[in-house]
Amino acid sequence: MDFQWDSAKDEENREKHHVSFEQARRAWLDPTRVVARDTRHSGQGEQRFYLFGKVSGRVLTVRFTRRGDVIRIIGAGYWREGRDRYEELNAFRR
Repeated sequence: MDFQWDSAKDEENREKHHVSFEQARRAWLDPTRVVARDTRHSGQGEQRFYLFGKVSGRVLTVRFTRRGDVIRIIGAGYWREGRDRYEELNAFRR
């Protein structure tokens, strides 16, 4: 998979949420990752999504969009709501 992001947005995310977009890429490696549509931020022809995946033993939430074959990371953080969603949806897989 190819990833891209805005370097200024990455810096802002690191300062605000203490997560780099390089770290966020690792969430795709979780075999039990969960993807959900981000209906609040989708629009103007661009669908946005959330990916919930474990990185370093914690559930990371990554906001992203797809542009062709490229995943563009928009934001990432360790948020309780993402962890709760991940655990809820993975409970059905057991």
